[in-house]
Amino acid sequence: MRALFVGGLVDNSELDLQGDRPPVHYPENGGSGASRYRLSRIGRQDDAVVYAVYAAPELEEGEVQRIVGERDYARRFAAQESIA
Repeated sequence: MRALFVGGLVDNSELDLQGDRPPVHYPENGGSGASRYRLSRIGRQDDAVVYAVYAAPELEEGEVQRIVGERDYARRFAAQESIA
C-alpha cells in the first residue's frame, strides 16, 4: 500500500506502508510531540487498501479535497476512494 502526503514538509511525497490497514496517524508512533499527519482518504481495489492519503494537520478539509481531486489518486490507482 502507498502512503501519499498532502501539505506540510513532505507534500506530494510517497512511501510504501506495510500491513493491511493504514495507521490513523503518520508516523504511527512519532512520540516527538510534533503534529502528525492524519489519515484523510483511503483507496481500495477489490476490498484491498492500495493507498492512504495523509494530510498535514494545518490543512482544512476543503483544501485537502481540492488537492486530492487535482492529483486524482483514485484514477491513478484504479481504486474507489473514500473518506477515512
